[in-house]
Amino acid sequence: MASIRLYAAAVFAVLSSACAGPVTAAPPATAPPVGSAPPPAPSVAPPAGAAAPPRRAPPPRARPGAVAAGSVEPAWTPPIVHTLAVFTVTRSVEAVLWPDPFADFRLERWGYHYGEAFTKPPLFDADQPAFRWDHDPWPINVIGHGLLGSEIYFRARSCRFGVPAAVAFAIAGTHLWEYGYEANGVRPSALDLVYTPLAGALLGELRYVTWRAAGSIESAPARVLARALVDPFGEIERGAGVFDC
Repeated sequence: MASIRLYAAAVFAVLSSACAGPVTAAPPATAPPVGSAPPPAPSVAPPAGAAAPPRRAPPPRARPGAVAAGSVEPAWTPPIVHTLAVFTVTRSVEAVLWPDPFADFRLERWGYHYGEAFTKPPLFDADQPAFRWDHDPWPINVIGHGLLGSEIYFRARSCRFGVPAAVAFAIAGTHLWEYGYEANGVRPSALDLVYTPLAGALLGELRYVTWRAAGSIESAPARVLARALVDPFGEIERGAGVFDC
C-alpha cells in the first residue's frame, strides 16, 4: 500500500511539472555603465476618446526692423557732416556777398582776427539798437541765425538725439561757427552765441514735431511734400541715400 502511494506521488509530480511548462530564470539586473544616459521611459498612449493635450503657442515674433522704443542709439555722423556742410556753404556765400572782410584770405589778416577772437570777449555794443548789438542788420541776426540754429538742432533731433543732447549739439555748433568759421573775418558775437542755439532749439523742435506728424500721412506724395517743406535738405540727403535720418 505504501509503494502505491509513493508511485502515485511521483506520477503527480511529473504531470505537474509538464503542465507548468519550462521555467526561464530571469537574468540578473545589471547597473548601466557610468556616464551613460538612462533608458527612455516607455511612452503611454492616451486612452481612446481622450482629448489631446493643448499645444503651447509659439511666442510672437518681432517684425523685421522693429526696435523697442528708447533702445536706438543716436547717429552722430549725419548731423556732424550735415552741419559742417551747411557752415561751409554759408561761409562761402558770405565771402561772395560781403567780400570785405570775408573774402580776405591773407594769412596775416586771419591771424589777426583769430588772435582778436581768442583774446577779447565776444562783441556786444550796448549802444546799438536791439538785435544789432554786434553791428549786423537785425534780419541777419534774428532770421538768419534763428534758421541756422534750427538747422543744427533739427538735424540732431531727426537723428535720434534727445532734447538736451540736441541743445548741447546746437551750442557746440554755434561756438564752432563763431570761433572757427567766422572768426577769421569778424569778432565773435555775444548775441549770436546766445540767440542762435536758443532760437534754434525753439524753431527746430517745432520743425521736428511737424516732421514727425507728417510721417503719418497715408499718401506718399503728400507725405514727402510735407516733410520736404519742413526739412528740404534732409529730404534730399535721404532721397539720395546719403543718410537715413
